[in-house]
Amino acid sequence: MATKGITNRQRIIEAADRLFYVRGYNRTSFSDISDATGLPRGNFYYYFKTKEDILDAVMDSRVESFGQMLKACTQATDDPHARLLAFVRQPLQNEQVLQYGCPFGTLSAELGKSPSAEASRAQITAVFDVLRHWCAGQFGALGVTPARADQLALELLARMQGMTLIASIYNDREFLQRTGAGIESWLDEIIKHEVQA
Repeated sequence: MATKGITNRQRIIEAADRLFYVRGYNRTSFSDISDATGLPRGNFYYYFKTKEDILDAVMDSRVESFGQMLKACTQATDDPHARLLAFVRQPLQNEQVLQYGCPFGTLSAELGKSPSAEASRAQITAVFDVLRHWCAGQFGALGVTPARADQLALELLARMQGMTLIASIYNDREFLQRTGAGIESWLDEIIKHEVQA
């Protein structure tokens, strides 16, 4: 059973995660997070000394969340191609993607432009490194050479980020569905032409 302190800390992380996604990191204040949790702002300092400490916890939480999603894709099938297709379909199942884009892509883009460098480059790329490694592993399992598998993993992530960005800008579900299908077709072509026999 979780202690009150652990529960409160988790409430802060979840509220901040949601606000960073919906409003952005720079437009979210300690007071906003306090209001969202119902916890007095003064209590925050027991768990987090700075907003940057909350950001670190949120980023760790997102890396964990994406890791769980990848684990589900891995456990669903032994076929690496089917795993990649399941991965591509994830944004199509998230209603919020249309409103706010990719949870980590939008935050990473915002933090990457921050003049105060509140997040290190390693933090900004953390979840993409997890996704890149997993995707490259799937391409590798299909027989693609390691260097090419990494290239394909980056291209897949770029296609998916572009898809979620444009879909959210226009709030266009049809574009999201159509582009998702296009990425699936691209994957099929990669498998057909590049996988070693």
